[in-house]
Amino acid sequence: MKFVAFAQAGSSRRTGVLQDDSVVDVTDLLERIAHDPQTLAALESRGIEPAPGGLLRWLQAGDAARGLTQQQIHERLASSKAARLELTALQLLPPVPRPGKIIGVGRNYAAHAKETGVDPFEKPRIIFKVPSSIAAPGATVAKPPLVQKMDFEGELAVVIGRFASNVEPHEALACVGGYSLVNDLSAREFQFDVNPAQTTFAKSADGFCPFGPTLVTADEIPDPQSLRLRTWVNGALMQEASTQEMLFPVASLISYLSQYITLEPGDVLATGTPAGIGAFRSPPVYLTRGDCIEVTIEEIGSLVTTIG
Repeated sequence: MKFVAFAQAGSSRRTGVLQDDSVVDVTDLLERIAHDPQTLAALESRGIEPAPGGLLRWLQAGDAARGLTQQQIHERLASSKAARLELTALQLLPPVPRPGKIIGVGRNYAAHAKETGVDPFEKPRIIFKVPSSIAAPGATVAKPPLVQKMDFEGELAVVIGRFASNVEPHEALACVGGYSLVNDLSAREFQFDVNPAQTTFAKSADGFCPFGPTLVTADEIPDPQSLRLRTWVNGALMQEASTQEMLFPVASLISYLSQYITLEPGDVLATGTPAGIGAFRSPPVYLTRGDCIEVTIEEIGSLVTTIG
């Protein structure tokens, strides 16, 4: 199913399931999820308060509770009495409002590595974006006045659905709660024009991580390496690739990261961008006020961002 987080005029954050062009509100069902004792103990040991509701509570709940809730949601979706909200009337919000970690992967497509002038890496190049960089789908993201080389990167986002430590590759996809989209906005001057490079800083300005609009449950995408990713800027196609072209597939990335970092429910893994970013075009194409970026994967949706 496709979850969305949303708000209406005068309402707080709510959660729904997308059906065609309408949304069925399931906020109450997510608020009633009962965490299993093992999950509660894991949260407490890390000083994490259980989320009171929303998709983060669903992700934290554990497989059994999550499966039961999904069954209840399917029953509501099948009911003729379920109220349906017009998608166009809703203000969409990031699926997870403030992920604990946003982990990026540099140059994870061979063609992108080639356009940057380096050979493919033998191990994943890990980058972080700070959680405060999250922006809503459809948001207008302000270009910082001192940034002259603002760039786009369309990426598949993996949202973690269980605690994951020392996971083997063949077990890794079971740790995924769902899939979404991110636009890994970047200030290239901090990556390429300073020494040493400040890559995390380049990617962490306010609003530099548009995220959403949907979280598609993992059962809907059994193979994350068979998706087609495209990025447009002002209607011009700038990036197009299959996730099959990743140098380090999703399962390998989760396994690799989990050898060093415990992945937690709600963490977001941005899996890298294909070739075609603005910095390595001739001449370079940097974002300016009024530009519109659209990142799409048909099975997930379309993430639109405007530069302000």
